[in-house]
Amino acid sequence: MVPAPVGVQCVECVRRRSGGPQPAARRLRLTTDRVSVTGLLLAANVGVWALGLVVGGPAELLQGSPLAPLGGLDAQSVAAGQWWRLVTAGFLHIGVLHLGMNMIALFALGPGMERALGRARFAALYLVGLIAASLGALLVSPDSLTVGASGAIFALIGATVVGQRASGIDPRRSGIFGLLVINLVFTFVVPGISIGGHVGGLVGGLVAGAVLFRPRLHPALGILACAGLAAAAALASLWVAVNPIPIRL
Repeated sequence: MVPAPVGVQCVECVRRRSGGPQPAARRLRLTTDRVSVTGLLLAANVGVWALGLVVGGPAELLQGSPLAPLGGLDAQSVAAGQWWRLVTAGFLHIGVLHLGMNMIALFALGPGMERALGRARFAALYLVGLIAASLGALLVSPDSLTVGASGAIFALIGATVVGQRASGIDPRRSGIFGLLVINLVFTFVVPGISIGGHVGGLVGGLVAGAVLFRPRLHPALGILACAGLAAAAALASLWVAVNPIPIRL
């Protein structure tokens, strides 16, 4: 993959777009002279999974999560006042395959987006995606226990589409649009995937991306706007948990 102004693109896509010689692929680095938010998110997700492995034993390697009942998302628990589940659910995973797929996606999408936005705005984007994914899950499947970082990762995909368009890059040629379509197909076809979480995260990423990549908008205002979006999504999640809205996708 080749680092792009927003996200990464395949080597062939860059060659076709530029009309020049094929660029050399370079390995993405998570760390520079400062700690990266992407690296912290990766460490947090893996660390929480490792804690579950200690608590739950070898079964955590393949399936189940002993921490899910404590931090997973469901409407009844949120309605009972356990609002922190709106965030903690995004750091829990069911087995090593679930964790691995999400961390590979975060590793592929996070560094480029963080370089484009900076650490603070990237963290704000991820938070919006996380809370919007929780809202979507509560709307579509309030009684299911939902966990995983994939909703926030869908937000990164949505923001990458917006950012590439703002940079003059055609998302259909960069590869990110195809990635989005493939993941949406899997979301609706494969059983057991949180449709509301993925769609909610995507919508959150598109909206936050439209704010953060708005031309001539001061970075501080972008962060404040994302904080407002996250707060609005959190309040809506609390209301929906108490007053379920029957939405079936």
